[in-house]
Amino acid sequence: MTDEGIVTLYWQRKEQAIRETEQKYGGQLLRLSENILFDRREAEECVSDTYLAAWNTIPPKSPVDYFFAYLARITRNGALDRWRKAKSQKRDGLLVELSQELEQCLPSPDDVPCRVEAGELMEILNSFFRSLEQRECDVFLGRYWFCTPVAELARRQGMTQSGIKSMLLRTRQKLRQYLEKEGYHL
Repeated sequence: MTDEGIVTLYWQRKEQAIRETEQKYGGQLLRLSENILFDRREAEECVSDTYLAAWNTIPPKSPVDYFFAYLARITRNGALDRWRKAKSQKRDGLLVELSQELEQCLPSPDDVPCRVEAGELMEILNSFFRSLEQRECDVFLGRYWFCTPVAELARRQGMTQSGIKSMLLRTRQKLRQYLEKEGYHL
């Protein structure tokens, strides 16, 4: 079923909308949640919460053109909230590692000259992502948005783990240069 058809079911308040959402995107949402939580049961509950949130927000929202992104944002935010509540040493280490990698290229929120409206920064980031080759963009977003392990990215892309790590390093460097060119300095 198309995203438009699924969103229409939500608007019609038909429970089939949840079944169709689960069938089309359930696996991807579960992987996203598991990459953050490292716990299958917690991840499944998080995805169930995503379906409930979609049910409660559609209508009035109508995310037809970006339905998966809409669901992924809900899932990711829910998983991060759960992670914060249950911080285990293993999970804490991964997210700290990812945050430290990105700190090298993103401006500090406490650096007043670097602060701008969130919408403006989002446009700059979107422009940066559009400038990347598809593979590079997929790897970067896979790692830093979906928290996909390097080994999994390497398998999906047919690359070595060191190749993925090198690509991520180069992309972070490009992002830093791009942001500096746009007036953001660390």
